[in-house]
Amino acid sequence: MTHSFHRATVIVLLFALLFSAVLTWLLLRDHSLSRIRDAGVIRIGYSIEAPYAFLKPNGEVTGESPEVARRIVERLGIPRIEWRYVKFSSLIDDLEAGRIDVIAAGMFITPERARRIRFSEPTFHVRQALLVRKGNPLALHSYEQARRRPGTRIAVISGSVEEQLLRQMDYPKERLVAMPDAQSGHVVVEVGSADGLALSSPSLHWMMMQKREHRAEIAVPFDQPSSVLTGRLGYGAFVFRKKDNTLQSAWNDVQKGFIGSSEHLRLLRSFGFTEGELPGSITTAEVLSP
Repeated sequence: MTHSFHRATVIVLLFALLFSAVLTWLLLRDHSLSRIRDAGVIRIGYSIEAPYAFLKPNGEVTGESPEVARRIVERLGIPRIEWRYVKFSSLIDDLEAGRIDVIAAGMFITPERARRIRFSEPTFHVRQALLVRKGNPLALHSYEQARRRPGTRIAVISGSVEEQLLRQMDYPKERLVAMPDAQSGHVVVEVGSADGLALSSPSLHWMMMQKREHRAEIAVPFDQPSSVLTGRLGYGAFVFRKKDNTLQSAWNDVQKGFIGSSEHLRLLRSFGFTEGELPGSITTAEVLSP
């Protein structure tokens, strides 16, 4: 029995050494970080979706993801960023094709995307929110409450996480008002064509920050949907090519010291995020685990 135990131990150690050697070999073959440092420029793809990424009036790229990326790139010692606008639906295609090096667009971590690309560790975790008419006349403080109230109509952006959540809750289809974008959803709430707009908390707070006069408000307090429904939805991250191990690893090392810092919190608040949107200690591997 002792000999069997020693033999098993030796086999385990050999496999561990082999795995370590393979990993080292892969990292040595991967020149993604050194290539970018030598070039002095990193190409970052973004798509317009405030507050995650958008343009200032002067054309400068800004938003939660680009601004965090700027801080990380500076700490990596890369002198210049080349920003490239790409339609959201084409970002991963452009990354795989080598037209960009990183995606900074508030992209959510999902198993489907992870089959094609690498994510950084999470940078935020968005919470749900509800926009209602001024004074909250129906006293709505959760999606479930709206579902139970007969005739309550909730606006959602077509194809959004919120639409998916409400459908999972068996929200009556005829009481969902599908809208093309958040601004349109805001309007239908203000004019009374919908009783609420279901959207992420940062998006609603950002929208409210942009207007002086409001006929709508964010429902406070708001009870978050059951974790049974949401699972691990809503965690965002930066995105890299599958083969770019050294770039992703170095990025994560720098990001770890920045996310949750006082500088990071100040930046988040300027885009409508709160401390409640920090990702906490969860890792990307945990977000992706079944």
